[in-house]
Amino acid sequence: MCLTGHILILEVDLKELPYDPQSETIEDLQLAGLSLIQKKKAFRYGMDSVLLADFADIRPDDVVCDFGTGNGILPLLLIGRGKGKQFYAFEIMKEAAELAKRNVSINQLEEKICIIHADVTDATGFVHPCSIDSIICNPPYSQPNSAIISPNSQKATARNQQPDTLDRLLSAAFQILKGKGKLFIIYPAPQMLYMMKKLQLYHLEPKHFRLVYPSADKPANLVLIEAVKDAKPMLHPLSPLIIYQENGDLTNELKSVYHISE
Repeated sequence: MCLTGHILILEVDLKELPYDPQSETIEDLQLAGLSLIQKKKAFRYGMDSVLLADFADIRPDDVVCDFGTGNGILPLLLIGRGKGKQFYAFEIMKEAAELAKRNVSINQLEEKICIIHADVTDATGFVHPCSIDSIICNPPYSQPNSAIISPNSQKATARNQQPDTLDRLLSAAFQILKGKGKLFIIYPAPQMLYMMKKLQLYHLEPKHFRLVYPSADKPANLVLIEAVKDAKPMLHPLSPLIIYQENGDLTNELKSVYHISE
């Protein structure tokens, strides 16, 4: 999700599929029969992706962009939930984009998901301006010089922002979203005000937000935000999402997010 690089639509030799057990795992997403290949030593998807896919109010007929798709997890989670009909998934890291392409292939979703190895600032080279219904984004959380950088390049890129990362993401989002199109993003709760100010700077008005709490007695650690292009200011807080009960079990709501049977 480091936003530098050249533009390239990836082509992957299907002989490489399904996966290399020495360096990769293949996961059953327990959702609509979908599977996901992940690198053992690269950035692996976590709960934040699942929460974001559940939160995003994306209609079945929406055309969707994913900014920083990584291994392609968000389009898969959205499709598994019946959200979106066509996806353009941008990823700057070549190895991650190649893996995302393979994940599209093993799930036979080539007609619905296009993986694009490119800087999102070049998004208008692949999609028309003002043509996208919804954008979903799980950006790097760590602001510049605020955290130790991992020696693993993929993990470092996925976790750490460059000084202009958010500006480039949000500028690109404004360019390709339709009027009143929506951006769905997840971010650390302590930096919620910073993110909302950034969104407003690019005429993406925060409309709904939901705080995520590890448990009822702990501070919120994540926030889910829906922003609307060129909307009037009016912020609507949603009910909190609590992950764990006092006894350490998942809450019923979190189970429903994961489609875990009671």
